[in-house]
Amino acid sequence: MNPETTTNEKLDFKRILPVLVIVLVDLMGLSIIIPLLPLYAVRFGAAPIVIGILQATYPFMQFIGAPILGRLSDRFGRKPILVISQIGTLAGFILLGFANTLFLLFVSRILDGLSGANIATAQAAIADSTTEKTRTQGLGLIGAAFGVGFVLGPIIAFIVLASTGQNYQAVAFTAAFFSLVSILLTTFWFKETYKEVDDPEASRKRRPFSFGALREVLSRPAIGFLLILMFFYQIAFGGYEQLFSLFTLTRLGMDARDTSGLFVLAGIFIIIVQGGLIGRWSKLKGDRWLVLMGLGALSIGLIGTALTPAVPIPWYDKARVLESMTGQGQFRVAISSINIHLPDETARGWLGIIWLLIASFPAALGGGVLHPAVNSLITKASAKSEVGGALGISSAAYSAANAIAPLFYGALFQWLGGPVPFFVGGLILAILWLVAPRVLKS
Repeated sequence: MNPETTTNEKLDFKRILPVLVIVLVDLMGLSIIIPLLPLYAVRFGAAPIVIGILQATYPFMQFIGAPILGRLSDRFGRKPILVISQIGTLAGFILLGFANTLFLLFVSRILDGLSGANIATAQAAIADSTTEKTRTQGLGLIGAAFGVGFVLGPIIAFIVLASTGQNYQAVAFTAAFFSLVSILLTTFWFKETYKEVDDPEASRKRRPFSFGALREVLSRPAIGFLLILMFFYQIAFGGYEQLFSLFTLTRLGMDARDTSGLFVLAGIFIIIVQGGLIGRWSKLKGDRWLVLMGLGALSIGLIGTALTPAVPIPWYDKARVLESMTGQGQFRVAISSINIHLPDETARGWLGIIWLLIASFPAALGGGVLHPAVNSLITKASAKSEVGGALGISSAAYSAANAIAPLFYGALFQWLGGPVPFFVGGLILAILWLVAPRVLKS
């Protein structure tokens, strides 16, 4: 093996470090509000189906914006598109901080979603900076940055909530601060990674997005099935992520601070998987094995979550939880406006939370492995000049699933009960686990 081959098999960590740090800071801002948003909506009297619609707003808008911005990043470069999307995120968080009605919550998510190409463009920058042998590891490190963000974000949210007396506005403004930091990092540290290849003139003339381009990508058997897999996997997992805090609230009586603690534990586990294990597993077993293992683990995790016993946590205090959700000052609402059923205090214990913790490990393992493995296979099946566009369409499929999932889960949650949507999601993944080996050849 000559020195050049050896170099190509090693990830150039210094080259991708700015991208990882920017993703980390972005995700810290996002993960600060993830445990909070459903409870934010509950404050204004939203029922589970309305919360599902709110959660669907961001990914639906992202579905519209991400493929356009992904293609534009192939035309104008990754850096300007990153900055534009981050400015939109900052504006969305600021508006969220000033929101005093359910309508403004929706507007803030619409604004953030339309400009939400941060992750797809960052993935394209990683693809620019890696070889086929190191791409899965590089995309896995983006997942690890996700994990670190999901650890630090909920910790920061917990500290802000505890120090401000459950002030949701303070959490939103803290998220806005991290978004501003990410803009500064992108502007002054990140160096453009995209270089036009093959036919630069054709690249400049390429339309930002067209349904013809979408059909062309879907018509390629390898990429088409991977995009379909991404869509249906995220239908199952997206609802789990977006309605998890509502499930823990109504099933176990956990408020925003309690649920933030679970996000911290899940984030630590994702860091271990994506930062230290996924690159090794990819080299030893291959991306196909990662996809199949991830589908099986996530199916077990979701079904296990659905079976969580309805035993409130030992420190559950119904009056305290209700009080924490009413807000402060001009943002305070009446307890009577809260339209969510909370559990009784008579059957408190450890069984529910211990069961949920056990179920969370395979869920975090599957969720941590699938996204980078599927995207790695997509980039390997695409021409280099089309990587940004392919990842943009992948992000659109992911966002479309995230838009549908909370509507689907929210309806099941409201009409059939909290455990049902998680059980259905697990069954969807189990079916994918049975079908995928026949389509994804070794």
